[in-house]
Amino acid sequence: MTSLDLITILPEAALALYAIVALLLGAYLGKDRLARAMLWLSVLAMLVAAFAVGWMDRPDHTAFFGMFIDDAFARFSKVVILVSAAAVLAMSVDYLDRTRLLRFELPILVILAVIGMMVMVSAGDLLTLYMGLELQSLALYVVAALRRDSTRSSEAGLKYFVLGSLSSGMLLYGASLIYGFAGTTNLAGVMAVVGQGALPVGLLFGLVFLLVGLAFKISAVPFHMWTPDVYEGSPTPVTAFFATAPKVAAMALIARLMWGAFGHVPDDWTQIVAAMALMSMFLGSIAGIGQRDIKRLMAYSSIAHMGFALVGLAAGTALGVQAMLLYMAIYAVMNVGTFAFILSMERDGRPVTALEDLHLLARSEPLKALAMMILLFSLAGVPPMLGFFAKFGVLTAAVQAGLGWLAALGVIASVIGAYYYLKMVYFMYFGADRDAAVTLRMAPAQGVALVVSAGIMVIGAISMLGVDRAAGRAAEALVAPAAAATLSAPAAPVVVATPPAD
Repeated sequence: MTSLDLITILPEAALALYAIVALLLGAYLGKDRLARAMLWLSVLAMLVAAFAVGWMDRPDHTAFFGMFIDDAFARFSKVVILVSAAAVLAMSVDYLDRTRLLRFELPILVILAVIGMMVMVSAGDLLTLYMGLELQSLALYVVAALRRDSTRSSEAGLKYFVLGSLSSGMLLYGASLIYGFAGTTNLAGVMAVVGQGALPVGLLFGLVFLLVGLAFKISAVPFHMWTPDVYEGSPTPVTAFFATAPKVAAMALIARLMWGAFGHVPDDWTQIVAAMALMSMFLGSIAGIGQRDIKRLMAYSSIAHMGFALVGLAAGTALGVQAMLLYMAIYAVMNVGTFAFILSMERDGRPVTALEDLHLLARSEPLKALAMMILLFSLAGVPPMLGFFAKFGVLTAAVQAGLGWLAALGVIASVIGAYYYLKMVYFMYFGADRDAAVTLRMAPAQGVALVVSAGIMVIGAISMLGVDRAAGRAAEALVAPAAAATLSAPAAPVVVATPPAD
């Protein structure tokens, strides 16, 4: 380990040190008195880390013998993760306070989960990948069951834990297969083995098991079964967090694994990714139609959107990776604004999330309803909102990669899914008159998140403000090593680990 290695992991190390110090302060000074201050300090810490990661110019570097990669792809993903997590925490303060869920442990658990996500997107080794994934998952299992007096919240945490453990086991089995057939857990070492000829069957099975484990994290079909119940049962701020940063991290990790270890043979994995994309788009679009709870509807919405993001990855090109990164960034912004609106809904001082509660809400809250309508149009992919260009980008990448059939089916799925977004708009503007009206108790942070997100959906259609170029550089940093290795001469044989003789 060198000083350069320590500098490379400085953002992650600084956040980890902050979490440790915060826990000690809570233990000795009284955690109840520090809950609100610690939440805002956590927001500030993540924003500072995002600034340090995104705006400090430094060359790409690998640390700890290739186990940790700091490149443009990792930095882009980390900025999206940190900013979205900070936004969710900031806009949740008022909700947590009035529902008596403002606990000292919540921001610390979010920080620990974010550290795990940052390690995930920089993973250059299967061991690093698993460490980051489990650090994220263990923190998320706890926050899912944050409302300890609620059976639904406890059920959500337990269901997430059991199914998450199953997916982790599959991922570990896939990693063991890859180690057994490649003789290394380093992604670059696996790529060297793959580049020597046809992909061994054992490596292909290992790849499938890894994809199964990671597909659970992004709620891709057929590994989506936990999502609606966990989204509905978890406290709404936790649901908002689930819908943003973890999805970005898991999708970036899949891209890192595919291109970092199997970039030589995209034809062997793009068909698997395309199948998951197709099933996710249609199930999320069709199953969401009959939902009566907004949080469950957003769960199926996330399944469909992960399908569209996978379309970009299925293209197997740098353009597809760029479209996927841009899609995930836009998706995170849309969800931050949408959940800021959901967090503010209440009747008689109690939070509500039923779809019928939106009836004629535009009469009493015309500006907020307008902002929500813009976000819903963007989620549906209605032009000229930014969400339309996000879908257009991944579908264009698929067409250019020869997957026109997948793009055509994606358009059909998008049209089907638009129904439940437009139904929400219909309820807000033309719904039935109800006696017990819903009010929007919107704290300043929620109002800023709603307005800024809606504004980005409109302004971003005119100018991406350089985010598309940053996504392009990130995609090139991920894809270029695989392309360069493919064009170069065959690598020297890799020494495969063998068991000692009896």
